[in-house]
Amino acid sequence: MKLFRNISYKNNIAYLFSCAIFFMIISCEEDLTKNKDKNNKNFPSQIINNANIIQRDSGFVTMRAKAPIIEKYELIDSPYTVARKGIDILFFDKKKPKVPGKIKAKYAKFYDYKQFYEARGDVRITTNENERFAMQTVFWDQRKKRIYTRDTVYVTMKDGSTLIGAHGMTAKDDFSEYVFYQNSGDFTTDQLSENKR
Repeated sequence: MKLFRNISYKNNIAYLFSCAIFFMIISCEEDLTKNKDKNNKNFPSQIINNANIIQRDSGFVTMRAKAPIIEKYELIDSPYTVARKGIDILFFDKKKPKVPGKIKAKYAKFYDYKQFYEARGDVRITTNENERFAMQTVFWDQRKKRIYTRDTVYVTMKDGSTLIGAHGMTAKDDFSEYVFYQNSGDFTTDQLSENKR
């Protein structure tokens, strides 16, 4: 009789122990499902180290970009791509395919659906006409083909004359036309109109 009681007592302890483990597992699973909706989806789905990207249009190279790291965020409602450690871009025009324009910045971001770019931190733009623009931030609305900034813009023309747009500028994305706000510099309006013919 004593043997039967010891076995039954040990079976009860084993049964209680397995029930406790079962309920612990179930409660952990419930916590995971509750927190599932709160998970942040804003993390990179792709990371490219030492990126060297070439963009083509009908076989013609329109852009070459280099960056130490590029991150693509695709799992959110408004996907975007970011170059946090800077980017160097060469952009090519079919009118002057051998002389690329250049953009350099410490940070860049591209919003996929909006087709909208932003560059920040010592932004330097050199056109294929060798006009140089320096500013802290610049925005490019690719759909509207407009570039703009509200920062002070420093411009050096190919003839060496300079211009300062104290309250920013807007321009066509090929820099064939631009408007500066509260500008000053060492050029004449004849020089500016000659450059834009």
